[in-house]
Amino acid sequence: MINLLLFPILIPFLFASILLLFPKNRLAQRWITFGTLILTLFVTFVLLFKVKADGIQAITLGSWPAPFGISMVSDMLSVLLVLSSTLITLIVVWYSFSFIDRDRESYFYYPGILFMLTGVNGAFTTGDIFNMFVFFEVLLMSSYLLIVLGGEKIQLRESIKYILVNVISSALFVVTVAYLYSVIGTLNMADISVKIAQVNQPGIITVIAVLFLMVFGLKGAIFPLYFWLPSSYAAPPIPVLALFGALLTKVGVYAIMRTYTLFFTLDQAFTHELLMILAILTIVAGSIGALAYFDVKKIIIYNIIIAVGVILFGASQMNEPALMGSVFYLIHDILIKGALFLLIGIIIAITGTSDLRKMGGLIKTYPTLGWTYLIAAFGLAGIPPLSGFVGKLLIVQGGFEADNLWGSIFILASSLVVLLSVIRIFIYAFWGEPVKVQMLSSSVYRGLFIPAVVLVGISVLYGVGSEWLVPYMSDASNVMLDPSIYIKAVLGGA
Repeated sequence: MINLLLFPILIPFLFASILLLFPKNRLAQRWITFGTLILTLFVTFVLLFKVKADGIQAITLGSWPAPFGISMVSDMLSVLLVLSSTLITLIVVWYSFSFIDRDRESYFYYPGILFMLTGVNGAFTTGDIFNMFVFFEVLLMSSYLLIVLGGEKIQLRESIKYILVNVISSALFVVTVAYLYSVIGTLNMADISVKIAQVNQPGIITVIAVLFLMVFGLKGAIFPLYFWLPSSYAAPPIPVLALFGALLTKVGVYAIMRTYTLFFTLDQAFTHELLMILAILTIVAGSIGALAYFDVKKIIIYNIIIAVGVILFGASQMNEPALMGSVFYLIHDILIKGALFLLIGIIIAITGTSDLRKMGGLIKTYPTLGWTYLIAAFGLAGIPPLSGFVGKLLIVQGGFEADNLWGSIFILASSLVVLLSVIRIFIYAFWGEPVKVQMLSSSVYRGLFIPAVVLVGISVLYGVGSEWLVPYMSDASNVMLDPSIYIKAVLGGA
């Protein structure tokens, strides 16, 4: 069972490689991908219960002893994120069956999704900082394919910016890892945590911590490094946008949370204060963008930036309520952003536009779609008892406990901004004078609406059933609060 933690990485990688052999067989591509994701989801559930029952699972590849080999580690935080990523990918693929056109499906669309999931799950699971870079590159190369697939003018224009930013970010990542290795002499994250406390050069460690914050902040879209995200994410089709919005920024956020709780903890008065300030500025910047645009895609995209700030504010507080709230909110945001992007995809398909000012009256022809969207919007804003409420409440509590009153007030105020931004979509698209729409066939509409409803339902259950999830979230936050648990699981007696 010790190899079980590798399965959520190996299964999508293996079947993605197989799918490369017959890209034109759309039916086989669809069902092999769907079956692969169901198998991966099942294995991840087994791994979740294994971690809950037996603690952190760790393996060092090639039978090398840690820290000399590449360690893969599955603690509660990583396995919850792997589970969420696999679930959202499964539902987006289901949605894609009715949305993605034949040409895109025939040019490695499904292998691209599976390779991206391989990189995402690998980044969440790795215990080696350089191996994290490798998995980042796997998911990025797949995202390069997905963002240009179809060859539309806007895709080609925005993909240049997207690729350029990530190439620069990856180069900075390698330089920063090399800098860390030159000072510490190891790449194993548990071993870094042990040895970084023994290095009597706190100034250099703080510089490296800030460099890592720049690297992961560029990938996670924190202030002021989010400039590339809104236009780039708005370019590809809705299913790809849903995957990008739900997953890619979360990998950068996870990397910040992992490094800033595991080993960059010696100068919290500077590093974590800086993280908190940037998180608040990220919330402000995202709020301005969410209110400024009339494009439904960009409104939800700027809400991604707001969520990144909220999660990282919780991570910067370094106390149990805030860290538990960050984990709650991170998983909530994966689910609810995916659901909202799928729902606005249906709205765009019906109206033929993403401009709110050209919409109206959909509540008369698609009432179920309207009320489902409203539930998802309330969930995003954190209206109790929906999923956004619990995480944000815990983050605010953690902020108060850390005497960061004004930061907590910003978090609460952001909820009003989020609610206003998503309610604007509801008012413009579903109320007012009806506009001429493209009536979708019943089969296409069901193929789009049912996956979106399932995801909204899961997010509602996640909020209503949060009491039953507390033990899992507590285990995830405990590993961040007490790094010795992680170190002991990886290094053992080393």
